[in-house]
Amino acid sequence: MRLGSMVHYAGNVLESVERIRSWERAGLDVVWVAEAYGYDAPTLMGYLAARTERVLIGSAILPLYSRTPALIAQTAAGLDHLSGGRAILGLGASGPQVIEGWHAVPYDRPVARTREIIDICRRVWRRERLVNDGLYPIPLPEDKGTGLGKPLKLINHPPRPDIPIFVAALGDANVALTAEVANGWIPTIFVPDKAAEVWGESLARGKAKRSEDLGPLEVTAGASLAIGEDVTALRELARPSLALYIGGMGARNRNFYNNLVCRYGYADQARHIQDLYLSGRKEEAAAAVPAELVERTSLIGPAGYVKERIAAYKEAGVTILNVRPIGENPLADLEQVRDWA
Repeated sequence: MRLGSMVHYAGNVLESVERIRSWERAGLDVVWVAEAYGYDAPTLMGYLAARTERVLIGSAILPLYSRTPALIAQTAAGLDHLSGGRAILGLGASGPQVIEGWHAVPYDRPVARTREIIDICRRVWRRERLVNDGLYPIPLPEDKGTGLGKPLKLINHPPRPDIPIFVAALGDANVALTAEVANGWIPTIFVPDKAAEVWGESLARGKAKRSEDLGPLEVTAGASLAIGEDVTALRELARPSLALYIGGMGARNRNFYNNLVCRYGYADQARHIQDLYLSGRKEEAAAAVPAELVERTSLIGPAGYVKERIAAYKEAGVTILNVRPIGENPLADLEQVRDWA
């Protein structure tokens, strides 16, 4: 497995970049840059391209709704050029609260949009003259604009006409689509022991339609990392984040992460966490996250335990192991995992 890590949208991004530079020297292969409603991802990705030498730079994720398909393609092509072919385009639907609450765009037909945007991006990178029917009519029809639009192709000649596209997907239809048309898949709150049970059928359905030209589907997933005999207490640091996703990252009847945790077998606990979180009792919600779930979504513990969990990720098909070192010796932990992965 290759080794990846995330630059979060909160916190001091300049410090994050310096941290990634040291991790690159320790063997990090991929850095992912998040985007929600903080700083945009492409700005930081461009800066990372200038400040690093080898590490791949991926968005995790650019929301489908906040940019036109052509702009998404332009952004990825520009980053790929500046980084010397190190770009990964990570796409995802995000959720209604962010898309409608922040971007003021209707959240509709996420699976169909994903398919169409991926197709448009690849045609842009091949420098085809862009004409498209469907959710994104290009050029804009006369009855919706001035009628002066004409088909165009990308001015620049991208170094790669096949920039890797990863999709963040949790629902059955979106996971199947990802396995069919994307280069890689980004699941969230990943429990490797449950992956086949929860997603096996959807992945198989998509892979049955997959073009051989795409090669095998990459999978990027992981967890917080700390190696040592006395580090298991660090697992508790994951509780607030898990409570946020399970309880507050979406409306009561539209929370994809809550649905996922239910599918993992924690339906009663997921409902209880959501009730607490949405009533403003966030600390109680964090305390209500099952200890077993906290453990199964972490790489925190003695060396033997962490090594076994890494093997479970590999067995589940993960090809890029994402880690967030939180122990006292993050570089040492990273180098150790590099050897095991």
